[in-house]
Amino acid sequence: MAACIVRGRPHICFMSLKVFDLQCEHSHVFEGWFASAEAYETQKADGLLSCPVCNSTVVSRKVSAARLNVGHLKRERLEGRAGTAESRAQSDAGRASGGTPEAAELARIQAEVLRQVRKIVRETENVGSRFAEESRRIHYGEAKERPIRGTATAQERAELAEEGIAVVAIPEFLDDDHLQ
Repeated sequence: MAACIVRGRPHICFMSLKVFDLQCEHSHVFEGWFASAEAYETQKADGLLSCPVCNSTVVSRKVSAARLNVGHLKRERLEGRAGTAESRAQSDAGRASGGTPEAAELARIQAEVLRQVRKIVRETENVGSRFAEESRRIHYGEAKERPIRGTATAQERAELAEEGIAVVAIPEFLDDDHLQ
């Protein structure tokens, strides 16, 4: 979600994300959220993707079925008005307003999860490129224990994992510092 101006008034814009099922060479399955299929390909080519379980950078996209929004067909059949102009108009209005109550509830839950994750990220200290160093200092008791975030290379994340230091990569769009 980003703030923008439409017709001179503040407006909320929602960013559309592609959610892909990914799998590492060790068969760990996880989700990746991308701005587009091209963004996935670019991040993969640049070595920016890694498994959150084992930090492997050998990641591939799993085949997944496209989601088809056909709930309106079931409603039309149940209402016995399939094919009428009235039912098509109601279906079009339902899709425009978010569809079924279940879809609205799912959207509400997804929004709440994103809000909570962003809140957690905001409550961490951003140590930037010193992330690996600061993680070690905290792990070995040389620095005060606290939640931190920052940047680390795939190699640094792998080394931290070898030392028994658990880290989780988070997408940049969850960090308010990267929002435009």
